[in-house]
Amino acid sequence: MNETPRAGVGRITAAIVAIAAMLPYLTLKVLWLTGSPVGVTDPALMDDSTMYGMNVLTFGMDAVALVLALGFTMRWGMRLPAWLVLLPLWVGTGLLGVIVVTTPLGLLLEGAALFDVGGPIEPWVYVMVYGGFIGQGVGLMAAFVLYARDRWPAVFTTTAEAPYQSLTRPFQRVVAWGSLLVAAVIGGVRFSWAFGGDAGLPPEAAAAMTSAGALQQGIKGLLALAAGVALVALVRANVRRPFWQPLVVAWLGSGSLFGWGLYAMIITATAAPLSGGATGLTDLLELFGMLTGMAMGMCGAFLLAERSAVRHVQPAQQPLEAEDGDGDRQPAYHGHR
Repeated sequence: MNETPRAGVGRITAAIVAIAAMLPYLTLKVLWLTGSPVGVTDPALMDDSTMYGMNVLTFGMDAVALVLALGFTMRWGMRLPAWLVLLPLWVGTGLLGVIVVTTPLGLLLEGAALFDVGGPIEPWVYVMVYGGFIGQGVGLMAAFVLYARDRWPAVFTTTAEAPYQSLTRPFQRVVAWGSLLVAAVIGGVRFSWAFGGDAGLPPEAAAAMTSAGALQQGIKGLLALAAGVALVALVRANVRRPFWQPLVVAWLGSGSLFGWGLYAMIITATAAPLSGGATGLTDLLELFGMLTGMAMGMCGAFLLAERSAVRHVQPAQQPLEAEDGDGDRQPAYHGHR
């Protein structure tokens, strides 16, 4: 019988870093949900029903991340259904990956002014929240990589061109190439905004665009385009590279498209108090980003499932979900040693 591997020191350390970075944010959300005005210059903001709902949502998202980080350190975490680990991590790393990259670079460009945005939230809140997001993102992604290496080791040893039978490959090709086309448009628009263009931007958004904001647009555009290219490479299966390399690019890029697009759609639909008042092309871009990210994610799920079925991603001795409870994978005994 295969024994569930214990978490190594690296995985435990990374998970602890992530959990420690989450605690201040979760504490702040609890305070706000219980009526405390800490960090808020306008106490009436916390009485807004939409703001309350957003606080519940973001608290729940971070609570899920905390449970997963804890699972990365425990043996029961290795027995969780794959989708229950991969789906929230896909969205979470897509959101946090952008913050991990753009926040330090934004500080280099703008200094402390990056967090002095005015409005009803104190600047120190942004420092604490985004600092926590960076620690959470780095810790969670590192713990997840080490977790995935132990649970699905063949992902890190097989090549992208490893042959496998696929009943849905024609469908995957259509989705991958279609996603690349839309991602190229999204990336082009974001690159335009990053380099000073204002086509499609509301006048107030164009006037308020900072160097850090332009940087974020550029990073999001790059992720969108890179995800499309990586997904096509995965589907074509003719790239002589380790499988995990294009997988990571497609994972982060599609997760970013879906996660940030979904967040923007929630903000727009609820008319949240802290929304930037985005309209027109901005909302349309986020909507298509969300849909394209979802299509990429579904295509990737089909691809991983089919590769797993033929034992290129998941070796036979460590199946994706089941355990060797009956000992039917033990070597046969032939009466000699």
